Amino acid sequence: MFIAFFFRIWRNQIPKIFSITALSIVLIGAPGCKTTSQRHIDDVGAAIPGQWTASNESPQPTPLHWVETFGDPNLNALVHTALTNNYNLKAAATRVKAAVTQARIDGSALWPQLSFTPDYQQTQIRDAGFGAARFSVAEAIFSLNWELDVWGRIQDFKQAAIMEASATSADYHGAQLSLAAMIAQNYFALAEARLQSEVAGQSVNDRRTIVELVRGRFARGITNALDLRLALTDLATAESQLSQARNRVQVISRLLEVLLGRYPAGGIPDASALPELPSNLPAGLPSELLERRPDVVAAFERLHAADFRVESSRKLLLPRITLTATGGTRSTALTELIDPRALAWNVMMGLVQPIFTGGRIRGEINLNEARAEEALNLYKNTALNAFREVEQVLAADEWLRKQEEALRKAVEQTEASRKLAIYSYRLGLIEILTLLDSYRSTLNAQSAHISVQLQLLSDGISLYLALGGSSWKA
Repeated sequence: MFIAFFFRIWRNQIPKIFSITALSIVLIGAPGCKTTSQRHIDDVGAAIPGQWTASNESPQPTPLHWVETFGDPNLNALVHTALTNNYNLKAAATRVKAAVTQARIDGSALWPQLSFTPDYQQTQIRDAGFGAARFSVAEAIFSLNWELDVWGRIQDFKQAAIMEASATSADYHGAQLSLAAMIAQNYFALAEARLQSEVAGQSVNDRRTIVELVRGRFARGITNALDLRLALTDLATAESQLSQARNRVQVISRLLEVLLGRYPAGGIPDASALPELPSNLPAGLPSELLERRPDVVAAFERLHAADFRVESSRKLLLPRITLTATGGTRSTALTELIDPRALAWNVMMGLVQPIFTGGRIRGEINLNEARAEEALNLYKNTALNAFREVEQVLAADEWLRKQEEALRKAVEQTEASRKLAIYSYRLGLIEILTLLDSYRSTLNAQSAHISVQLQLLSDGISLYLALGGSSWKA
């Protein structure tokens, strides 16, 4: 009842207050009130070409859900698990919630601030000649404060926080994309490590066959002890390489489990094959990158936030108009507190025009302008680096494919030379060193071929990451 009466009085004063406010605006005018400068996302300090300079192929749309393009159900499941359970990603989601909450806090000044202060006091007065007297007083006071945002200063401040929240949200989507890319890269690295382990295991078996061959020839007096020592040394080296390959498998497996939010027990499902990449990587148009890539979007939103802070700080030079109202009752009897006839109230409007602040306001304007200039340069640098990453991967793809083709041929040749070498050694046509070299060449060619296959896949993933492709279906 009291609150309704309080707001009825307040409502009656609103027309008078707004008429005074309107008069103040007319008298003061709006010098210096500039709207936020219009920014264009393609303003990156350099001309954006119509297609990628490192690729002669016609631009093809980039797939949104690129993880599925590899056609591996195990990989799809791992990415889904990581996006659900990864703790760094959960922390990034919490930062988004915090940024949204901060935007609400910064916008709360747009609304009237109402508070209620109940109080009760009891006083006892003692007098030597007249005894003692007790007095008790109860009061219920409501107060309301409201700064009228006639210039939009508070609204600009709120918009800056909203832009920061939007940038934090873009950071979160970037973290999702990066996590999916890390899962895919480590998943294929695990497959490559297992393939390398298989190659090293086969090499150990081949070296053992050579040792037995040389040992038999030594027992028959056909060869000398040096050949046997060389064969045994080569076997030990191969066993060392096998141990190194197997250790790499468990290291990558445990890293993957941490990314999945699991205990690193080394229980990742088998990944023993590397898929083929499409002949042409779909990169889309360069202009699309600016709106797809999360870090570019985040940098652009932070630039907008800096612009809004500049506008908000400039409006500190304008007069501030505030409305203040207080009301309540005070009585020695608690029952009289709810009696509207005992209500006392007061409504005031205040206008404050900054005249001299020791350079604080001007310094705040200069500070925000400098931060806006910094945000602009950071955005341009982020955008140019994004273009560089895409161009770099596209340029490397051509050379990696040629390297993969050459290594495939090298594997075929070394396989043939290894078979010929063992046949020639049995006939005594070549020395043991030539035989061992042929086996080492085969191992090196097979290992290099598997490595370049992994590099092709990693560059494909890097391209999807650089393009800002979505990692998973919503």
